[in-house]
Amino acid sequence: MTVPVARLSSFYLFYYAALGAFTPYWSLFLTARGMSVTAISVMMGLWYATRVIAPSTWTSLAAASPRPIRLLRIGCVLTLVSFAAFLLPLPQPWMYPAMVVFCFFYNAVMPQFESITLTHLGSDSHRYGLIRVWGSLGFIAVVTLFGWLIEGDGTTSHAGLLPWMMLPLFALMVVSAFSNHYARGVGKAEGDASGFWQIVRRPPVLAFFLAAFMEQLSFGPYYTFFSVYMDHHGYRTSTLGLLWTIGVVFEVGVFFTIGRFFRRYDASWMLLIALVSSCLRWAVTALFPQNLPVMLVAQSAHALGFAAFFAAAMQMLATYFPGRLNGHGQGLLYGFSSGVGGVLGALIAGQLWKIDDGRTAFLAGSGFALVGAVLCFFALSLPLIRARRSSMHAP
Repeated sequence: MTVPVARLSSFYLFYYAALGAFTPYWSLFLTARGMSVTAISVMMGLWYATRVIAPSTWTSLAAASPRPIRLLRIGCVLTLVSFAAFLLPLPQPWMYPAMVVFCFFYNAVMPQFESITLTHLGSDSHRYGLIRVWGSLGFIAVVTLFGWLIEGDGTTSHAGLLPWMMLPLFALMVVSAFSNHYARGVGKAEGDASGFWQIVRRPPVLAFFLAAFMEQLSFGPYYTFFSVYMDHHGYRTSTLGLLWTIGVVFEVGVFFTIGRFFRRYDASWMLLIALVSSCLRWAVTALFPQNLPVMLVAQSAHALGFAAFFAAAMQMLATYFPGRLNGHGQGLLYGFSSGVGGVLGALIAGQLWKIDDGRTAFLAGSGFALVGAVLCFFALSLPLIRARRSSMHAP
């Protein structure tokens, strides 16, 4: 079966290009609209809150639909339409429902598309990184370009224009959605809903989802307030764009090469490496925010904490949940680990921020990643070591 690499890659390109504008600069847009730190933490918490229900809802509807690709296209169109509300001068109370509707549909479509990609790859899931890397390239391009555009002449921020700058990216995402479809010959499901939950209840699978939850929890201060944190320490918007970009540059290298790792080692080892790197990264961010060279090194760890972690998670989901069950697995990963973990991470960061303008929040993030690393080692990596030793000593 021929894999439509260009069509699949285009969706990642435009989806993550829009995210490259949203993640670093949306808090600056909200600040330009006059929102307080507490209000911003709630707004960004809504981004993650919709991940609790949107992915599982959308993937369940897709699994039950005779033409699931319609759900992807409808979700992308509604993402574009709902985002257009931010072009209007909405009063602050109306910003919250607008955020909920937009985030619901934006978060709903990617888990379904991940399942579409894996149906095309089949047993070649190690090639996932070569397709997903286009999302990183889109992210890099937009973070860099928008950083310059928002900064303007250095005296006036153009953050208030961000929705106008993002709208074309969502329009291109819609175009890509209409060019894609599921691979032919994929059955309705390999197993039913009860079989899915039997898989989830297995100890290694539970450990995987909990480790992913802790990783997302640790990212709460970063995704919610990193731009505000760096601005507080005197960084210009263009430098801020560089800090966001550097990690994604290394992320590209990870996606291009990580397939070789998965052909030799179990994905749980990369999961462990990613968690340890996040633990160190958040500690360094907390302790040395004014040291630009150190921060550049810390940001380069994004290649492990996000890219390697994400690629490993996709490998493990493909193993745990084959066929159409993968859509349910994607929904649970995005809903529980990214959704609940993201909500709690954003809200905890908002509360801890008041203590010392971010240092304690990032130290807490480091602690969360450490808990995830310990869980990953004892529940996933250590059993592999023991199994290997047993096989070596077997007669």
